[in-house]
Amino acid sequence: MKIAIDVSQVVYGTGVSNYVKNLVVNLLEIDKKNHYLLFGGTLRENKKLTDFFRQLKGTNFQTKITPFSPHPANLLWNKFHILPIETITGPIDVYLSSDWAQAPTKKAKTLTIAYDLIPWLYPETLHPKIINTHKNRMAWVKKEVGQIIAISQSTKKDLKKIVNIAEEKITVAYPGLDKNRFFPQSKEKIAQVKKKYQLKNYILGLGTQEPRKNFNQVITAFEKLNHHDLELAIVGKYGWGEKINNKNKKIKMLGYVPDEDLALLYSGASVFVYPSLYEGFGMPIVEAQACGCPVLTSNVSSMPEAAGQGAILVNPQDNNEIVQSLEKIITNRSFRKNLIKKGKENADRFSWKESAQKILRVIKSLQP
Repeated sequence: MKIAIDVSQVVYGTGVSNYVKNLVVNLLEIDKKNHYLLFGGTLRENKKLTDFFRQLKGTNFQTKITPFSPHPANLLWNKFHILPIETITGPIDVYLSSDWAQAPTKKAKTLTIAYDLIPWLYPETLHPKIINTHKNRMAWVKKEVGQIIAISQSTKKDLKKIVNIAEEKITVAYPGLDKNRFFPQSKEKIAQVKKKYQLKNYILGLGTQEPRKNFNQVITAFEKLNHHDLELAIVGKYGWGEKINNKNKKIKMLGYVPDEDLALLYSGASVFVYPSLYEGFGMPIVEAQACGCPVLTSNVSSMPEAAGQGAILVNPQDNNEIVQSLEKIITNRSFRKNLIKKGKENADRFSWKESAQKILRVIKSLQP
């Protein structure tokens, strides 16, 4: 088979980007029989795409960069739905789209990945153009695509309920954990990263600063704690909405941090707190668990799936519950130790190789 994969999203440094990168790397590792065409559309991010292509290993793939960046791709494929994908790829057997744009095909069987349904469930958190793009794309997915990969049971449930996709068309393939990056770090390296960010004993929060991430509840809960030696460190760039107006010197807004610092920050934290209102999956939960950090997260959408038995689950809108749970993790040593143990066991469940194998089986099922 010749399989074309749209990898345009790898340049953006998001959860979608990481999913596509790791899926491609692992497909090329486990599948030596089929041939892959990896293509990405961009006008300004050629270097990022080229760098990604250069790191790939194997002989059964080709790469291509097209000028169809997000805006023209949306117009061509989501709105007007013209220019079959084979015009770019040549003859192919399977077309795997990852996000944003859904091209028509001449003969190729189609497969796509669905990450979340934020445009339907939390439209107030997105620009109207983004909402329209995703809704237009999903209309073509529903009408034309043979199979859909959902990154969680929660996303599968939302696809069935909100978009009315038939259950037999949806397969769940969780993101995997990069076990070469996320594991308990040495005391020496943790001390170095604490010095770098001027931290001592801290609770860690992570995510783009936007209302859905629920940072206001995190800050309110932190300020109610009876532990005056604790700090709150929040990692993530500003997204949109009201900026966090921080006058408390114990709250450190770290902004964007390099990828190489994340495992160190997880490993050095007293607690990782992630009470998001909605996630397609919630990979930071698993990353923190793998680094030996106790986790508090939400009991809604996909987060219980990601957390397994290795986290305290709370109502993300109940501040008292968040406070009480944080107190329990901080003060109850045996409970904390058990939570860390269960978290590590849970993190071991998530494998990119297994996810790639599952998706490869779906690809093969598309052929008669």
